[in-house]
Amino acid sequence: MMTRSLVLALAATSLASLAPLTPALAAELKVGASNMPPYLDPGRDHSNVGSQFYYNSFDTLIEKDHSTAEAKFLPGLATQWNRIDDLTMEFKLRPGVVFHNGEPLTADDVVFSFNRMFQASFPPYAVRSKDRLNNFDVAEKVDDLTVRVRTKKPEPLWETLINMQQLMIVPEDYVKGLTGDPKVAENSDFEAFALAPVGSGPYRIAEFIPGERIVWQRHDAFWGDKAPFERVTVRSIPEMATRITALKNGEVDIITNLPPDQLATVEADPNLKTAGMVTPLFHVLIYNTLNEKMASPKLRQALNHAIDRQTLSEALWQGKAVVPASHTMEPFGALYMPELKTFEYDIEKAKELLAESGYKGEEIRIDTSATYYTNGLLAMQAVAEMWGAIGVKTRINVDDKWTGNDPTMNARNWSNPMYFPDPFGSFGVMWAPGGPSEGEGRFKTDADYAEKWDRFRFSTDVAARRQAYGELMERIKNDPPFLVLYQPYESWGMRKTVDWAPAPGHIPYVLDFRAGSIRVDG
Repeated sequence: MMTRSLVLALAATSLASLAPLTPALAAELKVGASNMPPYLDPGRDHSNVGSQFYYNSFDTLIEKDHSTAEAKFLPGLATQWNRIDDLTMEFKLRPGVVFHNGEPLTADDVVFSFNRMFQASFPPYAVRSKDRLNNFDVAEKVDDLTVRVRTKKPEPLWETLINMQQLMIVPEDYVKGLTGDPKVAENSDFEAFALAPVGSGPYRIAEFIPGERIVWQRHDAFWGDKAPFERVTVRSIPEMATRITALKNGEVDIITNLPPDQLATVEADPNLKTAGMVTPLFHVLIYNTLNEKMASPKLRQALNHAIDRQTLSEALWQGKAVVPASHTMEPFGALYMPELKTFEYDIEKAKELLAESGYKGEEIRIDTSATYYTNGLLAMQAVAEMWGAIGVKTRINVDDKWTGNDPTMNARNWSNPMYFPDPFGSFGVMWAPGGPSEGEGRFKTDADYAEKWDRFRFSTDVAARRQAYGELMERIKNDPPFLVLYQPYESWGMRKTVDWAPAPGHIPYVLDFRAGSIRVDG
């Protein structure tokens, strides 16, 4: 059995409220980030790394109060929205909005932005359209400041979905004019846009070097409160020790991805402090259920029961990570269901199930990245020890390459972020029929699963949705394609003069430097 001291030994192998509006606009903010994205396109991206960077530069039609995890929606680029019928919503657009390149934002840009996702032909957009937007049919222009959006079925999550990052608005003429025929949206236009993005938010992207640096410049024509900084520079500093040194030396004002065992290091400096939160995201362990080694549901049940997730939280996260009994978290609101018992630690049951599974000592390969997830490698080392305690042979494969679509993959760590505050926005985006997990060939649904999913996804009755979600979790319990490990407690380091903290209403990791979200004294 895995002991807490053993997990602590593994951990030892690593390196030992919203502020008011800024009273005076500041010159520059500098940030050291663990990772930087290879492109910037809010419609295409759904990565933990990329999600940090869109909110400062792009707007949605419906905004949200990010100071609370509750779904409190506010006017954004749309000043009002109204149901026309069961399948149609009408949006009245804010007049006078200007994109970063000087073009006025009109209904044509909204229709273009939406339909490039709803009726996607560009392959990266088609993936996002399928996993979260497949109920949307079309967006249509009524006049220059009025748009109507139609769905295929009655939509219970209108505001929630319109607020998604993937439906941030981009300028039609600019995108079409990047390559080829300026009257046609071509795949090459979308590829070019991802390297030279333009939005309507408080900061324009003045410089973007993929994987290295992004520089934001204040957009003086922004329709809302002016950005508090003239310039914000975020640069990649992959090594944690180097990030901390850069913060101590005053090279940067904020650093990302600070693990719990380094909080004391930062806080010991009288000029520095930390901020953190339980992140609306799950670190998960996934299985390739279609791989011959992993085909037995009893084997996967045994592997799940063998993992002491609470010990992982205590050893790797100082007990600050949240260990749920199911795929559920508080921001799900009325669909938060902590009473479900989908995942349980039971070492004796694990041994019994392993004996019944037909396992004959085959080596199970555990894939992981060295740095992508905070404590990710350490967690997988601990998992390997826990599986070894019930007689399972493992090998850890450390490689930054994504192997979720590799038929030889057995198990690996992954994350299920909350892309929007509903089980559909976390579990559903990843595990829906036809979603990424099934599409990449490691998970297969059937008619019964699809029927339960359909009731969960489209019922307008909360009780019916809860019932169907409970049934889906029972399927996951009996034939597990994954295990939720925990919600990690992520931390940021910063100078004491910086008053900033991650906001509970954002999706994970957003660097919100808009007015009202950050203050710098001195």
